[in-house]
Amino acid sequence: MNVANQKCIRRLSMKSMKAAKTRNLIAVLAIALTTVLFTSLFTVVLSINHSIQQSNFRQAGGWNHGAFKYLTEEQFNTLKADPLIKQYGLRHFVGMAVGTPFQKSHVEIGYSDPNEAHWMYCDPVEGRLPAEGTNEAATDTRVLELLGVEPVLGNRFTLTFDVDGTEITKTFTLSGWWNYDGAIVANHVLIPDSRAQAIYDEVGIGRGIGEDGMTGSWNMSVMLGSSLHIERDMNKILENHGYQNKSRSVENNYISIGVNWGYTGSQLSDSIDPITVIAIAGLLLIIIFTGYLIIYNVFQISVSNDIRFYGLLKTIGTTGRQLRRIIRQQALLLSLVGIPLGLLIGYGVGIKLTPVILSRLNGVIQNAVSASPLIFIGSAVFALVTVVISCHRPGRMAARVSPVEAVRYTEGTDNKKTIRKAQSGASLPKMAWANLGRNRSKVTVTVISLSLAVLLLNMTVTFTRGFDMDKYLSNMVSDFIVADAGYFQTESLWDSNTALSEDIISLLESQPGVEAEGRVYGKCSPVEEFITEEYYRGLNARWNDTAALDRAIASIEKNAAGLLSNPAQLYGMERYAIDKLRVLEGDLSKLYEPGGRYVAAVYNEDDYGHANMDSHWAKLGDTVTLRYVEEYEYYDPGTGKIVNPENIPDGQPYRYRAKIYQDIDYEVVALISVPHSLSYRYYGTDEFVMNDRTFIRDTGTHSVLYYACDVGDQDTAAMEAFLSHLTNEQMPQFDYESKSTYAAEFDSFRNMFLILGGVLSFIIGLVGVLNFLNAILTGILTRRREFAILQSIGMTGNQLKTMLIWEGLYYTLGAVAVSLVLSIVSGPLLTNVLDSMFWFFTYRFTIWPILLVAPIFAALGIALPLTVYRAVSKYSIVERLRQTE
Repeated sequence: MNVANQKCIRRLSMKSMKAAKTRNLIAVLAIALTTVLFTSLFTVVLSINHSIQQSNFRQAGGWNHGAFKYLTEEQFNTLKADPLIKQYGLRHFVGMAVGTPFQKSHVEIGYSDPNEAHWMYCDPVEGRLPAEGTNEAATDTRVLELLGVEPVLGNRFTLTFDVDGTEITKTFTLSGWWNYDGAIVANHVLIPDSRAQAIYDEVGIGRGIGEDGMTGSWNMSVMLGSSLHIERDMNKILENHGYQNKSRSVENNYISIGVNWGYTGSQLSDSIDPITVIAIAGLLLIIIFTGYLIIYNVFQISVSNDIRFYGLLKTIGTTGRQLRRIIRQQALLLSLVGIPLGLLIGYGVGIKLTPVILSRLNGVIQNAVSASPLIFIGSAVFALVTVVISCHRPGRMAARVSPVEAVRYTEGTDNKKTIRKAQSGASLPKMAWANLGRNRSKVTVTVISLSLAVLLLNMTVTFTRGFDMDKYLSNMVSDFIVADAGYFQTESLWDSNTALSEDIISLLESQPGVEAEGRVYGKCSPVEEFITEEYYRGLNARWNDTAALDRAIASIEKNAAGLLSNPAQLYGMERYAIDKLRVLEGDLSKLYEPGGRYVAAVYNEDDYGHANMDSHWAKLGDTVTLRYVEEYEYYDPGTGKIVNPENIPDGQPYRYRAKIYQDIDYEVVALISVPHSLSYRYYGTDEFVMNDRTFIRDTGTHSVLYYACDVGDQDTAAMEAFLSHLTNEQMPQFDYESKSTYAAEFDSFRNMFLILGGVLSFIIGLVGVLNFLNAILTGILTRRREFAILQSIGMTGNQLKTMLIWEGLYYTLGAVAVSLVLSIVSGPLLTNVLDSMFWFFTYRFTIWPILLVAPIFAALGIALPLTVYRAVSKYSIVERLRQTE
């Protein structure tokens, strides 16, 4: 007769739980530990993501989702009403601070409304934003410090700044200030919109837009409904109003947009691909499987222990479905205790662990522990799903057993007949091995659980050992590089006004320990090369359509051979720098000849050192004609009449061409790449390298781009201290870069992964050890009567302990062997994946973490069985023989 009473099933479940208090405690601990694993990992991952996002926002200039750039007033008023835009902010750029004391600071002057100011982290902690119709301004404490102004409301300060090519000086009254944040790239001085307009009028912009295309324009930052698919939504907004972001030359309806790259979710959604999906799914499956190992083992052993009870229930009519429900209800009730406990402990572990990991990351916000509800919701869901999955198979086992089999059941028996060949004799190791074979599933789960932790630890060490410092430092080929501070600034174009003086070079050369050194001279336009139309189209096709390229080509000056003039960029290098170039083809011997008319063509390389052989047109042996322009003339393309560039009416077409110039031919003797640290640090034109004497003679300039040197190991620290003091205290207009700085960043990055992987290995290791303890404990407890029988027929206590030790060693050393095999197999397979993710990764096979763990596991294999047996052996042989279960 089937029992259909739900209340009865619940009572059976509760009674069964009350009768197995030890089992319940172990199950709660297993569920809690699994939840700790999920919660601590989610806390660390989301906290790191939160910190990276906050750092990204500061580098990007704000946390708005995106921006529509360089709008007219009409375009601004049209777009701001779009329903996809939840909030908007307005910004007018006015100018950039110049001169002392702002050589190392990026200081922008402009108007921002309250929304825009808030998104740019410009929230005054004292005072307020400037009021309209006044000469007030608000800024941060760094700007005030550089100006020598106390952060006191009402104080006055004076700034000199460039407004669309015109330098002006203005005095402002401090209306508010906020604390300086070193993670933010740009500093801001916010002024009223009325004052910005007055400055526009003063420099001749009026209500229009300056020649730079930025000054005087309307820039609208926006917050959308979601940070996912920002670019898609912004393009949809443009489309809704007849605008586009593809080409500047189509129907005059182009509007530039900026997507905040700081949102990691947006980056992921825009770049998602099947491999990324598989990688994420694989990671989640590994995490779930780790929890599954321990919870499944607990319930599987529990069902094995209670199998007679379930068989008796089936004799009175309980169905297999109802038995599965009893086990599932018990699991869910235990989860009500274990999951909340695990959430609290796991979040506490995450809170302690996150600052340690973040401290190893340079350039991210520290101590930014996330309190996102996703941590708790995700961890609870993952833990609950793991519990449900883990108790499924034990439930099926209980449901399938027949009453007769249940009464006869002992660990390791099943309904399959087993035929064994007779053996010549028995030994304790063989007996231990035979005992493990009685329950292969339990042994398999325990060994996998233990080996997973060892495998992860070994992979972590292999991963971090693969971080190759030589590769990481390959672009920093000099110990020290000194230049004007602007040279090291992002998006800063170098010109001769920021050249390094001979006085400071002499000072650097006189420092002790300098073993090799050299100057690199720089020159930007006006230097021109001559290229084919095909090459020009290839260079610019990414940014322009065919019609725009046709118009550009029609207006470009051509030489007698029909080649197009195009800006070029030159280096004049002393021998020290030439020796550090990477030769792709040819050789540099002729480049050492003072005054020789030889050049090396510069090709681009990716992070892996692979040269892009389509990044330059010049080949080995080619003759390159460089035109050094002293003066241009402007003319009307229709009439050919020369025009004054200062008085060209709006809308009148004009072109320009070289008027006074010198053409010089050079032979290409080498194809090379320039390490990033020795480059201009920006790209866009073809580059050529010549020796310093040729450069000075032919260009007529001798402006030093930077000075680089190598220093003896014993003097490196002294030079670092000297340059730090020089560039921060004595001559703040200069700055430097050192190899030791890059090395410190590398160690920080590597240690962060080592700590994260080590902690994850430790947590999974706890899961494995608990599984091992559970397997040993239940194995001994369920065989108490069997051990008593063996002792009653002559087996000594020492022999029994030796057999149990062998069982423990089979578990632990088997896990070591399995992890060793998996490491050997998986190592080469992971090499390609890691190499594609980290350009400075070099695979190095290692097994020392496994060898280090092996004696620890051996000690566990000995100690845990002895400890459990000691508790069991307190009862006499007679008492254990009387036990029925």
